[in-house]
Amino acid sequence: MVIDLGRLYRGRFREAERESRAELWRVLCTDFFQNYIRPTDRVLDVGAGYCEFINNIHCGEKIVVDLNEDTARWAATGVRVIQSASTDLSALHEGSIDVAFVSNFFEHLPSKADFLATLAEIRRVLVPGGKLLILQPNIRFLHGEYWDFIDHHLPLTDRSLVEALEFVGLQPMEVRPRFLPYTTKGRLPRAAWLVRLYLRVPLAHRLLGKQAWVVAIKPETLVEL
Repeated sequence: MVIDLGRLYRGRFREAERESRAELWRVLCTDFFQNYIRPTDRVLDVGAGYCEFINNIHCGEKIVVDLNEDTARWAATGVRVIQSASTDLSALHEGSIDVAFVSNFFEHLPSKADFLATLAEIRRVLVPGGKLLILQPNIRFLHGEYWDFIDHHLPLTDRSLVEALEFVGLQPMEVRPRFLPYTTKGRLPRAAWLVRLYLRVPLAHRLLGKQAWVVAIKPETLVEL
């Protein structure tokens, strides 16, 4: 049975929660993610969902990829929407993206083969020296709650992320095993000032963080795999 993604996520995230998430993402983008992105960068959001990242980031060009047809409804004006599997980014030219962003997506892939194929496609479309930014639930710090969502398939840790990145020829530059709490349905503060405070207090990350933050680059000197 094929899961209707639009129907699933409409049931999971009610309107009031989507509004709360949008405010949360505005703060995360302006106070943290923007630090990794230049105003002229071409940015790709893989598995963009409600486009909460791409709509709030400042950059030169915005592109999203998602299988969910509802994604186009949420994309702001000027965002290019590609409805496609992450394993096939053929709509994008090789070396055409400065920064790729992936948040809470890899766990939805059905297999490790699809995970590695997605990373390989991201590597292909990145410019030499381009960055891949990953926010990913870290199963090392989660137990049964990882499987509370019916569309979670692939368990990953910060360590398996690093191994996979290196396998496809991407170089991890920053690895934080604990960064954000697991889910917006959990203990992450929602008020803007509390989110900003959380981002600035590493001790809070160590206590509450169950998602890893990983930054990798495509080496300037490419090695054929």
